[in-house]
Amino acid sequence: MPLVPGDPRIDDTTRYGAIAFSDASANRQRASGSINWYGRHMAEGRDIGEPQELDGPTAQLIRSTDSFFLATVAPSGWPYIQHRGGPPGFVHVPDPSTIELGDYSGNQQFVTLGNLDRDNRIALFFIDYPTRTRVKVFGRAEIIERAADPEFIDRMLTTEHGMIRTRCDRGFRIHVEALDRNCIKNIPVKYGSERMAESLHLARAPLLDEIEQLRRRNQELEDEIARLRGQR
Repeated sequence: MPLVPGDPRIDDTTRYGAIAFSDASANRQRASGSINWYGRHMAEGRDIGEPQELDGPTAQLIRSTDSFFLATVAPSGWPYIQHRGGPPGFVHVPDPSTIELGDYSGNQQFVTLGNLDRDNRIALFFIDYPTRTRVKVFGRAEIIERAADPEFIDRMLTTEHGMIRTRCDRGFRIHVEALDRNCIKNIPVKYGSERMAESLHLARAPLLDEIEQLRRRNQELEDEIARLRGQR
């Protein structure tokens, strides 16, 4: 029986599945015995369920990221993927339905912007390597030019650690459609430079204390030798 909006069988994963899964992928799921709700209950209509919202942990993961990937749809039908990076806090989550960030000046190819001018669909891929957590987000992007809303751009360049000093002529406001936090399999554990520096500091602290004690003991011995020589 086809699913329609409001059907009580629709859960949060259905919206994501309606966007991500095709008949072909659902057939693959069934053939492999994959336990997937949407694959077992393919709907005739793809636009089912209400847009999902970011829960607290997911929003925090996005706010704390310093690196993620985004994909847009080229007029040729090919996907176009870009990396975006910045200090933690450069991606903003003002509410559970919205993700915002500045579009920093780059190589001036404007491929992502050109794709979004034609088709506002966008996909975001976030990975938190220490916890091996990945989040995929589908959304629709709105491009906001500095000339139209300079306060928005200034806000995109503001983090709790201070202002981001870079050229930014526009930003993105992404309206979340669906998301998925999936398995951690095959995600390597990696740590950022701050975490590594903290770990090295903690590892070196006992050695530094020991070195300082040896220095003090060496100075005491040198002072004692000088005193004994002075008594001759």
